[in-house]
Amino acid sequence: MKVINLSESNSLLNQYLKEIRSVAIQGDSLRFRRNIERIGEVMALEVSRALDYAVEDVQTPLGIAKVPVIQDKVVLATVMRAGLPLHQGFLNMFDHAENAFLSAYRRVNEKGELEIVSEYLAAPQLDGKTLLLVDPMLATGMSMDAAVQALLTHGKPKAIHLCCTIGTPQAIDYLQATMPANVTLWCAAIDPVLNEKKYIVPGLGDAGDLCFGEKL
Repeated sequence: MKVINLSESNSLLNQYLKEIRSVAIQGDSLRFRRNIERIGEVMALEVSRALDYAVEDVQTPLGIAKVPVIQDKVVLATVMRAGLPLHQGFLNMFDHAENAFLSAYRRVNEKGELEIVSEYLAAPQLDGKTLLLVDPMLATGMSMDAAVQALLTHGKPKAIHLCCTIGTPQAIDYLQATMPANVTLWCAAIDPVLNEKKYIVPGLGDAGDLCFGEKL
């Protein structure tokens, strides 16, 4: 699995990261959602550079222009609910993409172990397509792995791009051990540790709650 950390180079992306992290700004849920969406737009542009292109002739009012155009059949997938604004940012850019949605949440089982439960999946057929799975917080990697395994029941993609706002080294190690070879992981930032509740530190808090309000 190839790992790309976009925060290693300076760009406007860092301004949006600053605002979603800041306790002085993130309390404005409208701005928080829009910043996550804008991160998705910037990341989508970066991911687009890794796709396959072919030159097409386009008729203009004055002649023929030769334009490199993406050839991949893109499917955008996200984990509800926190992933929805990030998904919208990607969809703003990949506006011809098909879409997939699934649920995944943590729970502690009878043995006291953390496990991921997925109860909903709506996805197109994936054979030969390019799958972009977007989810803002990559803490342990377990939810992302569970989402990929669920989506692979709908076919074998040509390539898989996993896209997160903030990831951790622990999650990257986990995914390195579980993902197929045709996977690229894109992180807007990578934070150093998880706390005892498996939250990313320094992170930003609960992305779903900040987007949509607290849940029971």
